[in-house]
Amino acid sequence: MEETKDYIGHRQRLKERFLRGQGADMPDYEMLELLLTLAIPRKDTKPLAKALIKEFGSLAGVLSADNMRLMEFSGLKENTIFIFSIIREVALRMAWQNLSGADLPVISTWDAMLDYCRMKLAHKEHEELMLIFLDAKLQVIGEEIQQRGTTDNVAIHPAEVVKSSVFHAAKSLIMVHNHPSGSVTPSKADIMVTQQVKIALESVSIKLQDHLIIGKTEYFSFREQGII
Repeated sequence: MEETKDYIGHRQRLKERFLRGQGADMPDYEMLELLLTLAIPRKDTKPLAKALIKEFGSLAGVLSADNMRLMEFSGLKENTIFIFSIIREVALRMAWQNLSGADLPVISTWDAMLDYCRMKLAHKEHEELMLIFLDAKLQVIGEEIQQRGTTDNVAIHPAEVVKSSVFHAAKSLIMVHNHPSGSVTPSKADIMVTQQVKIALESVSIKLQDHLIIGKTEYFSFREQGII
């Protein structure tokens, strides 16, 4: 009985700190504890929160983790993963709406662009290729996950990139893919295919504005590094 009172009191103190506006000061495991209480109301969620953070590295890593991997943790049920999925989708929509609704050229919303790319790709366990389409004013008009690959490779087909860009009536685009390893250094293949895509797009008067490689904490811009 005393143990039950202890965790209930701890949970209440967490809620009070959050409601006082102290959420930004709370470590990731405490924020995750609060989320877990929504789905696991009658159990101490602190050990589970700490185990999840240890496994996935951060709150973002937990919320972005593959559902099948999450189900391997004792105490995590479908309802909890459902809540994680909702939060993940809401965060993505907010990031996308901040980016696409800015009515500004992408160069003026670059931080929002990077935030969206990180949220979308940084914690994926496999490489994915995303295209972000721009109009003549360099404003974002759409995006597409075009290819999904393996843990260390994703196929980039210049002809398919051109086809998608034409379909979206893009005047230019930003190509983005992730490196699950964490290293954002481009491979020789990355550099070669980027040049091939650039030339293919130019043949239909579309400009490749940039190619971004996204890692968990870093990014690499081909334009910033003078490669394109």
